[in-house]
Formats: sequence, structure tokens, C-alpha cells
Amino acid sequence: MDERKIMIVDTTLRDGEQTAGVVFANREKVRIAKFLDELGVHQIEAGIPTMGGDEKEAIKAICKAGLRASIMGWNRPVVADIESSLECGVDAVAISISTSDIHIKYKLQQSREWVLENMVSAVEFAKREGLYVSVNAEDASRSDMEFLVQFARAAKQAGADRLRYCDTVGIMDPFSITEHIEKILREVDIDIEMHTHNDFGMATANALAGVRAGANYVGVTVIGLGERAGNAALEEVVMALKHIYNLDLGFKTEMFREVAEYVSRASGRELPAWKAIVGSNMFAHESGIHADGALKNPKTYEAFTPEEVGLERQIMIGKHSGTASLKAKFAEYGIHLSDHKAQELLSKVRSYCVALKRPLFDKELMYLYEDYYGKPNK
Repeated sequence: MDERKIMIVDTTLRDGEQTAGVVFANREKVRIAKFLDELGVHQIEAGIPTMGGDEKEAIKAICKAGLRASIMGWNRPVVADIESSLECGVDAVAISISTSDIHIKYKLQQSREWVLENMVSAVEFAKREGLYVSVNAEDASRSDMEFLVQFARAAKQAGADRLRYCDTVGIMDPFSITEHIEKILREVDIDIEMHTHNDFGMATANALAGVRAGANYVGVTVIGLGERAGNAALEEVVMALKHIYNLDLGFKTEMFREVAEYVSRASGRELPAWKAIVGSNMFAHESGIHADGALKNPKTYEAFTPEEVGLERQIMIGKHSGTASLKAKFAEYGIHLSDHKAQELLSKVRSYCVALKRPLFDKELMYLYEDYYGKPNK
């Protein structure tokens, strides 16, 4: 993997905004696009041009923003949709159509042949217009594999640049994903993008499994925003590639927390403290054994440094704290705690934490110290 170039395709502005109840203002869409570009995202799926109105205006503004990233518009396999994308100024289009029999029968109410014909026609039109084309196999994970291979082959022959493998309802696991991607690549010489949903909590794992199997593109969203349980998270995929697979994509990862906070506010969706990579608890240590280890050498309980993703290390004083944490905390204020005082104070700290059902703030610790030992000499 260290010799391959993996491309990140961010769809926060399209699939992320399709989260039930989420709407980005146009200025927010442009700001998010600029953030993504600065981070190092290779391609930004900016929205759905055929919606017209504000959506189309926002995509036009993104295309005019002078970004380095490729800008993609999402389309049905309809010429009018692609014409709307062209009017916005995008350099790439995603042409999406279902490939699973359940979608073909109940959603499209058509046949497999109809799917192939419409996809091919749309791809050929887009290629004549000089666009980069991703063909999205919606619900690929529930598609008949032989038909999916046939679909990929037809897309390739029509001129498509890549196939987006969509685990639309998030029902795959990394082992099955590996089998699917390897089979498609054995049969068809086409780039594959992983587009994975998180219904069973495996979106990032499935995306990475696809990469290991040979996919060169990964579709993501900031903080995993997306329909239902969301998509593979941008920050998780990039950091896992860097630290688990030793594949550094050159992203400005120190911006991750800032971007996550912005998208969280713009979408009206909580950024949980326990969120992988960018949650505030990532580098918060309370347990005595853990905090002691982190104080001696952060690598004992941290997979990477907090500065790498725009966070800070926190030693929290709570019910599970030990004397080492307490001594370190008071040392920040120039107060040396003896072993005896630290042990004595710790029992009082724990009692307060149980009563309050939370850790203590620094000010509360100082008040507690003053209650028992008086004001410290400065």
C-alpha cells in the first residue's frame, strides 16, 4: 500500500447534507469546501446541481473559489442533470443508479437492461463533454455480483473513470468487502471508490478493507455526517491510513478539530466528546493508572499526539484519579503536594466527585485545598 496513491473524495456537502434535518447555508457550503481544500481533500462532491436554486448557486460559487481540489456534481443518469452540472462549472460528475434487484424492482420499477442502457448513455454524454466520470453503483453491496461486474465492465467501456462501490445500507463487513472488491478488480480494470455507510458501525473499517483489496478512492464525510448512521469519517480514514497503514496522504491533520467543530455547528449535529480522532475525550485522562502512564510518557496511552489533530492533552481530576495526577495538577499552580497531602486530598476529591457525579474543575480543587490547608504561600 505504501506505493499506491489513495485519493480522498469528500461528500459532506452532498451526502452529509442529505442527513435528515441538515441544511447548510450557501456561505457555509463555500466555507466547508475551502476547509476541505486546505485540509488536502482531492475531490469535493459539492452537491446536486439539478436541484437548482440555492444549491446550484452554491456549487457555482465553489467552482469559482479557485480551489485545488476537483469539484464534482452528483447526477442521475439523465442528460439534463449532467447539463446542470456543466452549467455550474464542475470538472467531474458522479452518475448514480441502483444496481441491486430490490432497488431495480421496487424503486426504479425497471429492468437490469434499462439500468445498463441509461448508465451507458449518460456516461457517453458526460465524456463527450470532457468530464471526469464516476459511475455510482447504488446498493452495490446487495447487488448480484455477476451483474455488478457486468455493470462495471459496461461503465468502463463507455468511458467511465471509476466505479463507486456503495454500501448504501451499511450491511457489509470488512471480510465480505474484500471479496467483492477483489472480484470486481479481477474482472474489470477500473478504479474503485469505496462509499460506505455506518449502519452497523463498520463504515471506516469497510472503507479501509476496500483500500486493502485494491480500491484507490475513498468517499468520506467530516465527522461521519450522513444519512441514518452516517458515512465513513474523513478524519478516521486519513489517520488510520497514516498510523495503521503507514500511508501519509499529506493532509493538514492539525485542522481536523477546527473543521469538525465548524461542520458540527453548521449541521446542528453534536460533536460527541467520545468521537474518534476529534472528540475532546481523545486525550483526556482521568483513571489513575492511565494518567500516571501518560504523564511519564504520553505514548503509553495515546496512539498519536493531540497536536496532530488540533487537540490538547487533559489530565482530569475525578473519582478514578490517582495521586500522580493530583500532584501534577497542583504543580501547574506552583504547589508541591507531599505524598501524605496528596493521599489525604485524594479521598476528599473522590467523595466530592461521587456527590457531584463529575470530575472537579481546577477552581474547585483550589477551593478544596484552601479549605483544608489554607491559602498556599506564593
